[in-house]
Amino acid sequence: MKLQPDKSDAQSLTAHGPGWVAINNEKVEGSVVVGSRGERFAWNCTRFEQLGPEHFAQLASLGAELIIFGSGSRIRFPQAAWLQPLMAKRTGVETMDTPAACRTYNILAGEGRHVIAALLVEPPQDG
Repeated sequence: MKLQPDKSDAQSLTAHGPGWVAINNEKVEGSVVVGSRGERFAWNCTRFEQLGPEHFAQLASLGAELIIFGSGSRIRFPQAAWLQPLMAKRTGVETMDTPAACRTYNILAGEGRHVIAALLVEPPQDG
């Protein structure tokens, strides 16, 4: 049996590094929301401490089946109360560091799932 790779029209997260991610090989500096159905916009935060309930309410309005929250260079969980709008819409949320979120998004988007990656991209540390 010959296996063929799945073909997907979804945006891919093709690389990442300190202070940036690449979407379809286009380098994006700063936090971003990217979705398997073409959603893409800047996410107004540069540090985990800047996040609030409005950030997650914005994600709830996108109608995805799953939100992958990339919490930056290390895993940090949002406050449970912030997730209420997502839970009310029965939208799943997974939290992981941003590099893991990029990999997980690519797998699920490649399967044809309606998935959103909300990626906290922190500025690189000097020194």
